[in-house]
Amino acid sequence: MHTVWKGNLTFGLVNIGVKLHSAVEDKDVKLISIHKDCLIPIQYEKIAPGCEDGSVDPEDIVKAYEYGPNKYVLLSDEELSALKKEYEVKAVDLISFVQLEEIDPIYFERSYFISPTEGSEKPYILLRQALERTGKIGIVKITLRSRQHLAVIRVHEHALILETIHYPDEVRTADRVPNLPADDQITIHMKELVAAITLINQLTEPFAPEDYKDEYRTALLDLIEGKIEKEEDLQIKPIVHTNKESILNIMEALTASIEHTKGKPPHKKTKKATS
Repeated sequence: MHTVWKGNLTFGLVNIGVKLHSAVEDKDVKLISIHKDCLIPIQYEKIAPGCEDGSVDPEDIVKAYEYGPNKYVLLSDEELSALKKEYEVKAVDLISFVQLEEIDPIYFERSYFISPTEGSEKPYILLRQALERTGKIGIVKITLRSRQHLAVIRVHEHALILETIHYPDEVRTADRVPNLPADDQITIHMKELVAAITLINQLTEPFAPEDYKDEYRTALLDLIEGKIEKEEDLQIKPIVHTNKESILNIMEALTASIEHTKGKPPHKKTKKATS
């Protein structure tokens, strides 16, 4: 499992060397856009609409913040790097402990498994057992992918897990949602409420994640596999031979050769006549 972060987790004066591993996996089916005749992937050119230069070179692109209509403050890479370095959290300190129920699920963002580095197994288990016994979760700050996150540490099965959570000013409040009806605008009869509660109770059951699947992704993969098996709508880009060899061309040629020889019997050598 790939390590996305490595550092120290401090629990009072107890120091735990830890690694973070992503607890979720992106299962989206990746589709690309290609030219239907040439079978070449489409590339998107960086342009500045209305600019006389047309396309923009990478060295001409700078970071900026729009503080008003068509008003920008420019930020150099050096300024941003210095700021990130100054506020980068290299050691994770358990700031406080709360009950899991105190945090609304809207705050949760992404999950990471925590594993101990060599020599930190005992304090790792100590923290896990202490969290289990108290039913608490820890609040921490951590820097991941050049961004400072607020996060919680809790027990999941037999492991510790870190879950990044949104800062309060990132979470919108319900009063900003348009056209929400108020209770005093709609009359709900007691019989209707009792019937709704009864239906909810009848459909209540233990949550079993394995009972649910992404039906669209499954159907899309079935469609793709079916087309491959039937050799339907398959397009193979021909290899263009040029004088300039490259590793890519060599790999394409080797791959094509392997596909071409699949299923063919091995060539038998002709025996030499003995005198």
